[in-house]
Amino acid sequence: MHIVAIDQGTTSSRAIVFDDNGTIVATGQREHEQIFPRAGWVEHDAAEIWTNTSAVIGEALEAAGIDASEVAGIGITNQRETAIVWDRSTGEPICNAIVWQDTRTQPLIDELAADGGIRRFADITGLPLATYFSASKIAWILENVDGARERAETGDLLFGTPDTWVLWNLTGGPDGGVHATDVTNASRTLLMDLRTLDWDDGLLSAFGVPRAMLPSIRSSSELYGEAKGTALDGTPIAAILGDQQAATFGQAAFERGESKNTYGTGNFLIVNTGEEIVESENGLITTVAYQLGDEAPRYALEGSIAVTGSLVQWLRDNLGLFDQAPDVESLALSVEDNGGVYIVPAFSGLFAPYWRPDARGAILGLTRFANKGHIARAALEAVAFQTREVLDAVTADTQVKLEELRVDGGMVGNDTLMQFQADVLGLPVVRPAVIETTALGAAYAAGLAVGVWADCDELRAMWREDERWEPGIDDEKRERLLARWRKAVTRTFDWVDEN
Repeated sequence: MHIVAIDQGTTSSRAIVFDDNGTIVATGQREHEQIFPRAGWVEHDAAEIWTNTSAVIGEALEAAGIDASEVAGIGITNQRETAIVWDRSTGEPICNAIVWQDTRTQPLIDELAADGGIRRFADITGLPLATYFSASKIAWILENVDGARERAETGDLLFGTPDTWVLWNLTGGPDGGVHATDVTNASRTLLMDLRTLDWDDGLLSAFGVPRAMLPSIRSSSELYGEAKGTALDGTPIAAILGDQQAATFGQAAFERGESKNTYGTGNFLIVNTGEEIVESENGLITTVAYQLGDEAPRYALEGSIAVTGSLVQWLRDNLGLFDQAPDVESLALSVEDNGGVYIVPAFSGLFAPYWRPDARGAILGLTRFANKGHIARAALEAVAFQTREVLDAVTADTQVKLEELRVDGGMVGNDTLMQFQADVLGLPVVRPAVIETTALGAAYAAGLAVGVWADCDELRAMWREDERWEPGIDDEKRERLLARWRKAVTRTFDWVDEN
């Protein structure tokens, strides 16, 4: 029997077919347009996303040589925080989706933070006030699309992050589509109470979001409904997890203290804190890790880094330094070191552990000696440096030093980056045999709900190590590199001002 994971990501939508050993059988994938209407604005066409999602389901099944009768269940995982608002009766989005990287709502965030600071709602939500999360994006749409607020208050408009959008369309859309999300995605809106796992009326009021437009909140692993109108017609949808929580689940990090780091468009380090809600004092996010059916929710600390893989895309698409993203490694290896060049990719400000929306990206340490090889190497090193800073925050919050770092995501195929990551952490870096852990985690959660796998112990037994990198530099060199990085970061502060 098989499980299909739908992975609706920031740059593409994928469907991956897994067998009951957790092995990838086939994949369908289509990229969608990245829309940048002006500086700081990042959008997606939600209709394009659904068209692509529907198409890749059929492509994956065809590539696997199976049909819906051989699929036990569907798991959905998704880019989090991205806000989509659509018409309940027609299924048409009322505007482009506002992506998690978008910073247009900073004035509203500043207004709310003026009374209580950026942690004004952190005791309820676990989150700082930031443009990153969904609530301010919903508020912007309601204020800036004609008639949106009135239609939302009467229940004519629906909101969802991409998981909800995919689920609603996959279960019939205007014809009885299920309007729901799971606890992991709801915990990223700035509207959910971490303890009650329900929308909070005080937060809805603060952001001006009508409850009528919000999805119901469910566990991460349960039966949501059945697929209608795609190649998976009649198949139960049995799991939803935000992408980073799904990757944590796919890495079998089920217990307190277990962790993973995903290298994607951004980087996201998650450490499981069990049933305890741990409030960060060092710039991390407190979030829901997962909830299986009626079990108690598991929580986590997360270090969210906005720009890592997208920095490589920027070097490719905006600067034209190479043709394909993997080419960054060979370009970086054309030089012996970074030549004194450091890149701080604060394209959307700095996320964890700084939370500085006033920061902007910078390339520092340039001399006539510097060339594109040094810039490529500095870009890879920026990924590793940012991860080190987040890991330091995790250690400070939990008082537990990790023994190793499990990694996954598209960039972990870059051996040069992985070795430098081990060097700058002073820890072993471990890559699993299946690096598509985001989709794998969604498949695991769905398989638990429909009985393909019995429990988390069975899933843990399937995890396999592929490769391990050990630190290769001494403490003195490591600290020298980190000191220069931290100096570079401070140079990006206070760039954005009232003008």
